[in-house]
Order: sequence, then C-alpha cells, then structure tokens
Amino acid sequence: MDRFAGKCVVITGGNKGIGYAMAERFASEGAKVVIASIEEQVHDAAEKLGGGAKGFVCNVTDRAQVAELYAMAAAEFGGVDVSIQNAGIITIAKVEDLTEQEWDDTMEVNTKGVFLCCQEAIRHMRASGRGGRLINTASGQARDGFIYTPHYAASKFGVMGLTQSLAKEVALDNITVNAICPGIIETDMWAYNDKVWGEMLGDYGPGELMDSWVRNNVPMKRAGQGRDVAGLVAFLASEDASYITGQTINVDGGLIMS
Repeated sequence: MDRFAGKCVVITGGNKGIGYAMAERFASEGAKVVIASIEEQVHDAAEKLGGGAKGFVCNVTDRAQVAELYAMAAAEFGGVDVSIQNAGIITIAKVEDLTEQEWDDTMEVNTKGVFLCCQEAIRHMRASGRGGRLINTASGQARDGFIYTPHYAASKFGVMGLTQSLAKEVALDNITVNAICPGIIETDMWAYNDKVWGEMLGDYGPGELMDSWVRNNVPMKRAGQGRDVAGLVAFLASEDASYITGQTINVDGGLIMS
C-alpha cells in the first residue's frame, strides 16, 4: 500500500522508539521521510530506513534550527505534507527536589518545541496550497498527571491545548491538527520511567513496576509497541482522517478511557 507516495513526512524525535516506528510505517507506505533528532545517530537511523530518507540534527527549541529542518525537507521533497511533533523528554523527582532547570527544559522541549515545529510546518503547508496534517505527541499525562512528574504533565496538557487552538486557526487551509496520547509503550523512555519510579515507589526490580502497572491497569494486559502508535498516526495522516481535527486520541490499551 502506497497511501503516502509523493508525500513528505517530517518526524521529530524520529531516530528511535515511537518516532522510529512511525518513520518505518510511513516509509513502508511510500512516503519520503525526514527524521530529526538532537542526536547525531539520526543519520544512521535514516540510512536504515532506506528509500531516500533524510536525517537532520535539530534542537526543536531553537527556532533557527527548526526553520532549517523544514526548509531542507521542502527543498528535498517539494513541500511538507505531514509533520509529526514527537520529540520529548522526561525527568522524575519529588516536587521539593524538582529543579527550575528541569521544569524549564521540559516545557521548552515538550511544549515550545511542538509550537515551533507546528509554526514552521504551517508556513510551508500554506505556501504549497496543498494543506497538510499536523500530529502532536502528547501523553497519557495530558489526561491524568502521574506522581513526581508535574512538569511533564503540565507540558503535555499544554500540547493538548495547543493542538485544539491551532486546529481552529488552520482548518480553512485544509490543515488538520490532532494529538495522540501514548500510554505504557516499550521504549527507552519507559525503561527510565520503570527504573526511577520503581526506586521511588518501592523496592521494584528492573521491569517489575511497569509489569505491575500493565497487569493492574491496562485491560489488554500488555504494554504497547511503537507500531501500535504508528498505526494510529498513519491513519490520522491519511485521507481517511480528513474530517478529524482538534482531537486528542489515546493509544494505551485502555489504560485511560475518555
């Protein structure tokens, strides 16, 4: 299936985890994929994708670097059709130990970074006249803040609000804006979560806290995989989702229902 043949898809945080699973899905359906990351390994990840995929080192909190990312994608592939704002960070700490720097860094990457990328993608989508799709990675914590992560929860609630506001602004440009809320997904970030929350919440060994949360809170009784999230994102980027905008959709095996 080549639903995205001739389309350019930009994915931030695209060199590993959920982002790379998205990149694989779009590449398999014919898209020209640009993956961005602050890590140099993004070039190796793009090479593994094949199909002419491009890697780009980009700090999503830097307006100039973001502008360069989208200018490169448009120059290489004739425009930007789908932009997925997936780059994100998390730290876990008791509120009295949470530093101002941790708060600022989390809001910068998770919320401001989404804004800057959406802003630049919209410029290119409007200029092309073809419209497009913006998809923002929020989190289950955009629905229900977890313990010891007030900064992360605030940043992801911000993504949801940004999504709704932009969806109203660009609707007549044939641009849809939606967000996704992944739950417990087997990624490097969740390995960190399992370790640090496990140490703070009790005497949990590696993998034990995540396993307990899955068994006790996820009706489907399994953690998610990157491909589970990628399937939803591919749908939202497709013509089948052309009348869906301003929505935030959970992909979490039933962990949070709304």
